[in-house]
Amino acid sequence: MALKGSYRYPLKKIDKLDDYLEILIVDYVPPGLELTDNPNILQRTSTEALDASGNLKNPLYQILLPMPQGISDSNLVKWGQDEINPLEAAGVGAATEAMEGNPLEAAKSGLNKMKAIMTSGNAQNLVTSYMSAKAVGSLGGNVTAEGVLARSTGQVLNSNMELLFQGVQLRSFNFTFNLAPREEKESLAVKNIIRTFKQSMAAKTSSGKGAGLFISSPEIFQLTYKSGNKKHPFLHSFKPCALVNMSVDYTGSGVYSTYEDATPVHMKLTLSFQELNPIYSEDYDKIPLTDGVGY
Repeated sequence: MALKGSYRYPLKKIDKLDDYLEILIVDYVPPGLELTDNPNILQRTSTEALDASGNLKNPLYQILLPMPQGISDSNLVKWGQDEINPLEAAGVGAATEAMEGNPLEAAKSGLNKMKAIMTSGNAQNLVTSYMSAKAVGSLGGNVTAEGVLARSTGQVLNSNMELLFQGVQLRSFNFTFNLAPREEKESLAVKNIIRTFKQSMAAKTSSGKGAGLFISSPEIFQLTYKSGNKKHPFLHSFKPCALVNMSVDYTGSGVYSTYEDATPVHMKLTLSFQELNPIYSEDYDKIPLTDGVGY
């Protein structure tokens, strides 16, 4: 597929010492439901998948913009506190054994664990109070097992609180570019850049049979910090992104001012991207240190 358009701002020759942001716009490839070599992971749309489909080698559009101010990245994972008291742990253990083997043996094992918990000191009375309060609470009474224990004995069950990994999060990136075209050709380039971003982030209506019943995904964006014609040797990499928000301020200096052809003198372009896939530890193995800090 031939490149539909290649635009850049400003219109100046890029030499090997110039740093800039390259944005390739490619067709979205649905992630699918096929399993990878790891049966626990569904096939995802990744940079490698885009390369394999030829999308990155044959983009729809290429846009070159100056390096944004305030370059930063933020890698996020989700951790949260969790707790399980000894009685709950015994119940989970019994349920697990029941699912894996003989339910009768699992019940006996669960009872043995409960007995072990209740053998020391006044543990039996504490457990009895706890279970009684649970029963009352289940009938609609405004009573908690923890509250009963605290009131009657000044003790509570050990919650075994711990911080546990809960999942991954997707990264977001926000950029603001000042666009101040200085000539007619540069004005046309800025107009093309704005229009291309607007059109590429928009959903597509279906055509032919079933028209109007479905809409198709917009294009997606592969961002790369470049130095000359090579990848920037230090800055972070991006996974394929969706353009989730875009705004253009046509009065970038706070006043309305245009050239004779009605092109605004100063505009501010704000783009908000979000990566399609989370970052995994194995992703860093695919990026050599000479290509930067990784993701």
